[in-house]
Amino acid sequence: MPGNRIVPPAPVFADKDVEKLDAWGFHDCGFDILADGTATFRGQRYPLHGSELPDMLPYFRKAVGVNIDQADRHPSQYPPTVPPARTNDAFMRDIADIHHTLDDIVRLRHGHGHTIEEIYAIRYGRIERVPDLVVFPADDEQIRRIVTAAAQHGVMLVPYGGGTNVTDALRCPDDEPRFTVSVDMRRFNRVLWIDPENATACVQAGIVGRHLNAQLAAHGYTLGHDPDSIELSTLGGWIATNASGMKKNRYGNIEDIVLGVSIITASGEIERHGVAPRESIGGDPGRLAFGSEGTIGIITSAVVKIFPLPEMQRYDAVLFPSFEQGFAFLYDLTRSGAVPASVRLVDPQQFQLGHTFRPRTAGWNRLMSRAQRFFVTRVRGFDVEQMVATTVLYEGTRDEVAAQEKSLRSLARRHSGMRAGEENGRRGYQLTFSIAYVRDFGLDLYILGESFETSVAWSDALRLCDSVKRRVRAEHARLGLPGRPFISCRITQLYQTGVCVYFYLAFHHKGVDDPVGAFAALERAARDEILLCGGSLSHHHGVGKLRSEFLPRVLSPAALAWSAGIKHAIDPDNIFGSRNHVPPATVPPATVPPVAPGSS
Repeated sequence: MPGNRIVPPAPVFADKDVEKLDAWGFHDCGFDILADGTATFRGQRYPLHGSELPDMLPYFRKAVGVNIDQADRHPSQYPPTVPPARTNDAFMRDIADIHHTLDDIVRLRHGHGHTIEEIYAIRYGRIERVPDLVVFPADDEQIRRIVTAAAQHGVMLVPYGGGTNVTDALRCPDDEPRFTVSVDMRRFNRVLWIDPENATACVQAGIVGRHLNAQLAAHGYTLGHDPDSIELSTLGGWIATNASGMKKNRYGNIEDIVLGVSIITASGEIERHGVAPRESIGGDPGRLAFGSEGTIGIITSAVVKIFPLPEMQRYDAVLFPSFEQGFAFLYDLTRSGAVPASVRLVDPQQFQLGHTFRPRTAGWNRLMSRAQRFFVTRVRGFDVEQMVATTVLYEGTRDEVAAQEKSLRSLARRHSGMRAGEENGRRGYQLTFSIAYVRDFGLDLYILGESFETSVAWSDALRLCDSVKRRVRAEHARLGLPGRPFISCRITQLYQTGVCVYFYLAFHHKGVDDPVGAFAALERAARDEILLCGGSLSHHHGVGKLRSEFLPRVLSPAALAWSAGIKHAIDPDNIFGSRNHVPPATVPPATVPPVAPGSS
């Protein structure tokens, strides 16, 4: 090993980082409602903690068109009945010394991700099939043994990182007959080495983003990859879903950051002997990991680019009279050559939603808020029903930040933009982490909500945003659902060729016979409209099983056959048989005789 490499010590993690089992996030955080209808946020992790939010529940009522009764709650009934574990004595003997568990609650957690359908199922219903066993390998050799034993004894393996996916990727197929094992990668949680001279690091795949950031920052570096789920998702998961982060403009997407991947498959190990800045060696098998979603093997580590911690980090915010004007600003900003690390534009609905997370104010602060509102609406003439906001994060040297600020503000004025200040920018950027808790808070009030995303060319983006909203409203009416749907969007990532559009969808389901089925119908209609308008099937969430039915609309028969052929070549016995991104008509059959419950 080169002498200039840094080998960080093994990490020690705080016991306070306990995750919820029936909702998103950490156990000590979440929204509550006081007796007077004011919402509050508990927990010390986020700037919103301890705030009183008097506008939140009234906005929910307006958004879904239903007079929500705060006393009429739909409390979680977690945990549901967990299906009994099947057995495979021969496999168990072979991995007996590797840490594992048959605990029902652990098995249940490893059998789902965070789609609204899955969370609803564990809170109010049940999941029909979960892993029969969860194993926690500590090193590559233990993974090799697990894969070898699985091949010998007809076992299916499902890799597990942070469990944050929203595509049904972790759910076991109900008709899977084999003994199914979840391979939990949480013990692969180290930065193995840092190479300052070459600006690279080797990182184990099971590390979650918050721990990766902390380990690199201790030595003056960052990965620069900040997805909304960074607190809970893992490096292996980012690779397996081909993820994107909030600071993509400066640091790139995950495929730009990762230089080499190590994968243990049923056919052997895919790895590189040394990593160069770039190569031309024919097809790179390691690139098969990107977007693989656990179907070809277990990602164990990756060599990644690292960047010095920025000299300066500064936030900003700009108001625009309309979404169209904000969008035109983004287009010109992209072509200016001075794009900040993160730039996000919210539509009027999300702008209004964001305002409901403003804490109660009094005295001077309240007067200032009124004065600011007067200036924006009466002096500048912005319509509160149409105005939008862009939040900005600059990172880099002082000179880089200064140049980007100057360029951005000049462009903003050209498009009738008005600066809203650094504090509003900081607040808007950091709200991402608090707002993630809203969906599960809404479940208590009979509101189903979820996000979905796409990427689309500049020329089609505005039409897509409008068409998807109209399609969802029409589908909501066709289904005869209560009130009206909340459907909004924001633009989160910028490219020379287009943008990523991120949608939020919610509706009130009290009295609906099959609320999950209704939500699925709304989301399916939205996805259909996205494809009709030229959008991608996914930008960074992946395909999983949730979107696999749409694959024949975006890939030709030859492309689908090529993908299936690669899968079969690497995993001929379909050991990694989660059936992610496999169109239903081409799902491969099980390759071993069924194993009945209670047999071995």
